[in-house]
Amino acid sequence: MSREESTLSNLSLGEIVKTLGKSVRENKKDSIRAPLYVTGEVIIECIIPFITSNLINEMQAGTEMRTIAVYGAILTVLALLSLFCGIRAGVACSVASTGLARNLRHDMFESIQRFSFSNIDRFSTNSLVTRLTTDTQNVQMAYMQIIRSAVRSPLMIVFAAIMAFISGGPMAVLYVIVSLLLGVGLIGIARYVMPIFRRIFRKYDNLNESVEENVSGIRVVKSFVREEHEKQKFRNASGELFFDFWGAERILAWNQPLMTCAVDIIYTFVIFFGSRAIVTSAGQAMQVGQMSALITYGFSMLMSLNMLSMIFVIVTMSEESARRICEVLIEEPDLANPENPVFEVKDGSIDFDNVSFRYNASSDRMALSNVDLHIRSGEVIGVIGGTGSSKSTLIQLISRLYDTTEGTVRVGGVDVRDYDMDTLRNQVAVVLQRNVLFSGTIKDNLRWGDENATDEEIVEACKLAQADEFVQLFPNKYDTYIEQGGTNVSGGQKQRLCIARALLKKPKILILDDSTSAVDTKTDKSIRAGFRSFIPQTTKIIIAQRTSSVEDADRIIVMDNGRIDAVDTPQNLLRTNDIYREIYLTQNKASHDEKITSMGGNFDTFDERQAEHNKELASALDEQAQGKEAERHE
Repeated sequence: MSREESTLSNLSLGEIVKTLGKSVRENKKDSIRAPLYVTGEVIIECIIPFITSNLINEMQAGTEMRTIAVYGAILTVLALLSLFCGIRAGVACSVASTGLARNLRHDMFESIQRFSFSNIDRFSTNSLVTRLTTDTQNVQMAYMQIIRSAVRSPLMIVFAAIMAFISGGPMAVLYVIVSLLLGVGLIGIARYVMPIFRRIFRKYDNLNESVEENVSGIRVVKSFVREEHEKQKFRNASGELFFDFWGAERILAWNQPLMTCAVDIIYTFVIFFGSRAIVTSAGQAMQVGQMSALITYGFSMLMSLNMLSMIFVIVTMSEESARRICEVLIEEPDLANPENPVFEVKDGSIDFDNVSFRYNASSDRMALSNVDLHIRSGEVIGVIGGTGSSKSTLIQLISRLYDTTEGTVRVGGVDVRDYDMDTLRNQVAVVLQRNVLFSGTIKDNLRWGDENATDEEIVEACKLAQADEFVQLFPNKYDTYIEQGGTNVSGGQKQRLCIARALLKKPKILILDDSTSAVDTKTDKSIRAGFRSFIPQTTKIIIAQRTSSVEDADRIIVMDNGRIDAVDTPQNLLRTNDIYREIYLTQNKASHDEKITSMGGNFDTFDERQAEHNKELASALDEQAQGKEAERHE
């Protein structure tokens, strides 16, 4: 059983009610008013048949018109009072249920915002969307029924039964017996269908996932002509949902036949024995008015039972939704602020002291193993390694997106677990390869870095990120509207805007996670030059696939299978590290072949060329390093 399923099954009904009840808040008064108005409406509706039966008996005995007029006035007043109570109950019920739904969405969204990455890993995006929409709507409908119809139906059954005893005596016992039998049947149906609804809502997540995946990747779908495959995948997910719903509804369909059977039994009994009592006793044992009231009360009870069965179905369906909502609300973030957090990051120095990390406690292998790393404030650090070497995992520990499994990560000489998380993350800006732009203007997106940034600061940051040039080409320039996800700008433009957004934070640590992969090498070089002039004191960590992106780094970290294979200058790594040399030669072999050939080299195989390449490259890089060092001193 998964963690999610285990949590859901362990929640008791009392825990669900207590958790959801916290979201009622300002709607408590309306939640109380609705049942009170419903109670008044039921009492009045139960009095009306009693008065009507007395009127019938008076008319049968031959009364005057004045008496009939008095009865008519009383019935009119009672009907108007019933109408007033019904309207007020409906309004209060609507306000309370929609208010609860609003608060549930707000509380869930707020809870999700507090989640750490490890919490989010336990929920799929589509599951969270379903909980915020479909599940919340189900709970809203159930709450509406609970505070109105679920109050009205039992009260009507109780009051109608009392009035039925007053009007028909022992004959009303049948109502109680039939109600108990019907209740047993409904409970049996619920116990059978609840596991089916649990499966249904998990399959709702799968269906939403299929739609979201298809829509977000529609360009890929069309470019590979996979529309039929995607349609078949959706049909399969939808078909599974259909068969589960069909199975559940087939069982729930027994509600109506049970109700019809109960109605037939009661009417047959009341009409037969009631008529017999009136005829045989010449109206002494029971009068026509009493029988009329008994039939009316019986009808009211059965309609209430029918309504109760419908409410039962709605509540049964929504119970699983309520459990899923509660799971989000009670989920505690894995990461939290310490008791006395540090609110100032001294500098951009970073220290990894024997750090090991795994994403999941049940995982067999460490994503990072025995990492010892020390970065001085203001250094430019490159990170190189193959796919799956845990480059991104390394930098996620710096801003405490995850906590280490073993060891300590320190920023500015302080353990990251001792910082206020907002303070730490405001001083560590991360630009990802697949960055997100939100719907709004370019200015709106850039001010995520600094909400108080002036127009001049925005333009300056964009110039440094090499974004100003293409922004100026837009008709509305910095007021250009960015579509959701940044679909109306290219990948390279999106990356440069995200870099400008990070620069506006003026952080103590700037991390570029392969965030210049979609720009050309010339632009990449210009961006890195801008970093040195704009934020010279900021520690810059550049994760890259291209060695050219980290060629001017002070040091380069070479990652291999979750471990640090080497940390050194580019020149030394080229001489001493096989991984870095292989990456460098693979990416630069063609240009150096051409260079060496022009110098008179005559090599037949790569193996023979490699030693000479290394000598030439080392000499060239040494000269380059000396030139850069001289530039820095100047």
